[in-house]
Amino acid sequence: MYRLPFIIVFVATFQLLSAQNSNIHGEGFKVDCKACHTADGWDVKISDIAFNHQTTSFPLEGQHQKTDCKACHESLIFTKAENDCFVCHADVHSMSVGNDCVRCHSTNNWLVDYIPELHEQNGFPLLGAHTMLSCVDCHQSETNLRWDRLGNDCASCHMDDFNQTTDPNHASDDRFFVDCDQCHAPIALDWGAGNFHFFFSLTLGHNVKDCDACHNPNDFGGLNGNNCFGCHETDYNNADDPVHTSQFGTDCARCHTTNPGWRPANFDHSLVGNECISCHQDDYNNQPSHIAQGFSTECAQCHTNFDSWYFNHEPLFPIYSGEHKGEWNQCTDCHLNPNDYSSFSCIVCHSNQQELAKKHEDEKDYVFNDNACYECHPDGKEE
Repeated sequence: MYRLPFIIVFVATFQLLSAQNSNIHGEGFKVDCKACHTADGWDVKISDIAFNHQTTSFPLEGQHQKTDCKACHESLIFTKAENDCFVCHADVHSMSVGNDCVRCHSTNNWLVDYIPELHEQNGFPLLGAHTMLSCVDCHQSETNLRWDRLGNDCASCHMDDFNQTTDPNHASDDRFFVDCDQCHAPIALDWGAGNFHFFFSLTLGHNVKDCDACHNPNDFGGLNGNNCFGCHETDYNNADDPVHTSQFGTDCARCHTTNPGWRPANFDHSLVGNECISCHQDDYNNQPSHIAQGFSTECAQCHTNFDSWYFNHEPLFPIYSGEHKGEWNQCTDCHLNPNDYSSFSCIVCHSNQQELAKKHEDEKDYVFNDNACYECHPDGKEE
């Protein structure tokens, strides 16, 4: 009568233990046992495992494909293995760069080959002299693997340079600030002349040693960038050969370079168009013969050089070359009216009307007059 309760307790205990041990990998692990185990026993041969780790929240990539399972799964309950790198890998950087290892490292190896990009992401691109430095030149800690964050301001590393500079003395002159990139180019390789004042080249006429020659004694601001007129308004107003204020704009660089003394100067007429009269109306009006004789305001028809007032007849009608070269002695040989050079005569020289009519007998609209001659022979040639 005592055996029946004992059997009942035994069976219940066995069922309870069986239920607890039905899956030693944890109740959340739903993989069929046959995916890893065989009927020969519970020993597992890694190469024969059919379980696909890529379907989990931690796909095996790079070196993790060769890692022994037990290196990560210290317990048979596989879900206890965490996905964070720092759980398995010691932080050799002493938490100086955080615990997001994949920002710098891959699963293939620990080497980092894109350090410039990492610095750019952190707001400090490695430019100029910074491209040639070793990491420890800036990151100085108790170990070579500790990357304590540095400030992005130049002064974070270069206060010694600032304090030791004497030409000019930065520390004693209140006009100098520790914002080094206001005067020095971040992309330069040194602090010297090729770097200083990089935004405005101090060469030729601007090669001055005294900052106060251009800058306000109280500060280095207030100058209008590369606008010459901002500093040279007095030179512009005082220029009298030629006078600038009445006919030239304030864009000095159109004619001048930075050579000392403003010379040589080169005025490019193509920059102001082809309308000479827009600047030379007074010259035209002050030459009585121009108005009285009806000369065109297209100055370039006659003039090529306003300094010598040389009259260039060739574009209108070749008389210094071609068939009319040497066939005249003075202007009035063709311009019969000395008060009006807009009028001319061809038939005063080509006077044989019968001979000319015979030469033009095949020309339907031939007439014997000056304008007809010029219309058909604008270059003076018979053909």
